[in-house]
Formats: sequence, structure tokens, C-alpha cells
Amino acid sequence: MGVNGKHGHPAKDIGMEISESEVIKEFSDEEKIRLIQSHFTRIMEILGLDVNDSSLKDTPKRVAKMYVSEIFSGLNARNFPEITLFENTYGYDEMLIVKDISLYSICEHHFAPIIGKVHVGYFPREKVIGLSKVNRLARFFARKPQVQEKLTMEIAQSLEEVLQTRDVAVYIEANHLCVASRGVKDTDSYTKTSYYGGRFKQRALKSEFLEQIKNTG
Repeated sequence: MGVNGKHGHPAKDIGMEISESEVIKEFSDEEKIRLIQSHFTRIMEILGLDVNDSSLKDTPKRVAKMYVSEIFSGLNARNFPEITLFENTYGYDEMLIVKDISLYSICEHHFAPIIGKVHVGYFPREKVIGLSKVNRLARFFARKPQVQEKLTMEIAQSLEEVLQTRDVAVYIEANHLCVASRGVKDTDSYTKTSYYGGRFKQRALKSEFLEQIKNTG
């Protein structure tokens, strides 16, 4: 049976075990939007909201489209950005830094926003990456329920694979609204995570990277 017990699944028809999450992954974006819209309508009703109110009646659809097409679009591997690499014909071999990349993600524990900045550094080899692609790659991994530690690792490991080098550094500083808006309600604290690969493990190069991303000049 399918997720709702009515629709069959070909893998199960031939006796293969398949998890409910695997079935869900096969939904089209349009199907996901329709299902989320239906469930979110029910959530609003349970909360006592009037879903026929002129201001609220389209909210479930807006939320569903936002989830699928925007803030959770990183759950769909088809949305991984096309990465452009260029030959390093000029032989640039110094540290290259892209700093202050806007970060907007969602905490996977409370589905509350994570807002901050991502800083990336690497040492080019035969190839260099188009600068905007670093931003797009970071945004792709941020657009799904996340914990900051995992997000840091995913950005770094993807860059290592794309650039074919271990010489990658990623530093994230972010405010978690699950801390600021609920629980302890601390609006001033920030969480900082980092990843240093290859040459960035050397103290001098790590210090240079940190100094550069903190430099406002």
C-alpha cells in the first residue's frame, strides 16, 4: 500500500521492502505541494484558525509552495546548482576567499530559522570555480532542515569534491531563532562552526583565513 493506504507501489508489488520515506521521495513537486497544503490546512484548523478568513484562506497553499520551491528545495537533488569551473590558466595559487555569503536555513529540531553568514576559502589548483557558484552551493545545502555542524561539513565536502582538493575552509556564524524566540529566549548568542581541510590545518594559514574573514576593510 502507498502512504495513504490506497495507492500501490511497484516495488512492493514484486515483494521488495520499501520505506514510507522512499515512497514520499517519488512525489512530484506538484503532488508535494498539494499534500502539504492539505495537511497544513488541518494544522491551522487544529490551532483554531478560521481557514476561510480572507487573510488566511490561501496561506496553506503559499506555505506549501514556499516549502517545496524555496526553503526546502535543497531536499531535491535535482536542484543542485550547475557548477562552472575554469582553467586556472594564470596559475593563481594563493588563498581565495568568498566571505559574507548570506545564510538562511531551517533548524531541523524546531523548524525555526537559522540566519547568518558563510565564509569559504580554498587554494586553487588546475581549476577555479565561478564565484557565484560558491554562493549557490552554500544556499543549496542550507535549503533544507539542518543543524549547523552538518551544514558546515556538507558545504566543505562538496567543495572538496568539485574542486578536487582538500585545501578548503568553511566558517559559519549564525543566529538560531529556536534559541532566540523560544526556550531560553537568548537573542544575543551566535553559533560558530568551522571546517579546515588540507593546508588550512596549518596554524598560520588558518589564522590568515580567520583574519581575512573578520576584516571589514
